[in-house]
Amino acid sequence: MKDVYITRIEKYLPNQPVSNDEMEEYLGLINGNESKARDMILRSNQIKTRYYAIDKAGNPTHTNAELTANAIRKLFDDSFTLEDIDLLTAGTSSPDTIQPSHALMVQGELGGKALEVMSAHGTCNAAMLSLKYAYMSLMTGMAGNAVCAASETFSSWMHAKNYEKEIDRRKEIETNPYIAFEKDFLRWMLSDGASAMLLQHTPNKSGISLKIEWIDVRSLANELETCMFAGCIKNKNGNVVGWRELDSDDLYNQSVFSLKQDAKLLQKYIVSAGLSCMKEIIEERKLDIGTIDHFLPHISSMFFKDKIFNYLEKNGLSIPFDKWLLNLDSIGNIGAASAFFLIEELFHSRELKKGDKILVMVPESARFSYSFMLMTAV
Repeated sequence: MKDVYITRIEKYLPNQPVSNDEMEEYLGLINGNESKARDMILRSNQIKTRYYAIDKAGNPTHTNAELTANAIRKLFDDSFTLEDIDLLTAGTSSPDTIQPSHALMVQGELGGKALEVMSAHGTCNAAMLSLKYAYMSLMTGMAGNAVCAASETFSSWMHAKNYEKEIDRRKEIETNPYIAFEKDFLRWMLSDGASAMLLQHTPNKSGISLKIEWIDVRSLANELETCMFAGCIKNKNGNVVGWRELDSDDLYNQSVFSLKQDAKLLQKYIVSAGLSCMKEIIEERKLDIGTIDHFLPHISSMFFKDKIFNYLEKNGLSIPFDKWLLNLDSIGNIGAASAFFLIEELFHSRELKKGDKILVMVPESARFSYSFMLMTAV
């Protein structure tokens, strides 16, 4: 098995940062009313600014594929060009199309030669799954290098116009002037952006590279019900009904294609289930948590920060806050791309030194799956 290194990583954020007070200027008003949930959710998640790939009229300024291609192009120079890519992988939870797959649309934006392309489908773990595919391809010698990208364009998905049909039919709107909390919740969490990294067999001759030691993924869909979903409705018994089983009126009247979050289920399981998986992996890998220099957890809301810290401390896995890297407050929750943005920030940081150990944690609430990655700075 060959060693695999992240030798370059870049990011692309669309337009200018959007403040909390400006959010509804971009996302629109549902039923002409300001959201009653917005301020409460923002106090909890502590996000101050985020980025949107739309203008104030709700018109897209970038597609997801364009954002991703822009991030990838920043990897290129005279020593590594578009024509040098062996493998392209990409993960997102907000693709521009159902078909073709996201990575194929990105390749279409980039142009260049014919090459192997792989898309990972999912929510927050989509990028980590695409990274693991690239990692395994290089580790086994099936590819000489890989470009792996992560991106989201949530803003156009969260726009008020996507809820108008449902609002029109809800008589209870007079007493409940915003869409059900499960749908309103995510509008004040999510952000747009793209990040891309280059994986190679040898580290950089000068500067830092990140050696991937391992990537482990755990899914608990065998025991936990759906928590975040789109393209379906969820019944009271916890089962989901897919869009193809619904008639055309239901698709619009229940805003079936909007992204929804069962906030109560999220709060109940996301920390305990994920950190239970983390504890098992640490024990299996015989990892000394005290050797970790940088902890990069993808956190959708700062509400979970202390809960994660307390769980780790209670289970003998304490990681002091001065080892944590978080950027949620300044860029928002960029879903599948969030972990890549954390890695990108650390990679270009003066605080990163050769020999440092980096632990990445990505929870996905869709049906509770988790990714963990250990890297060493070399």
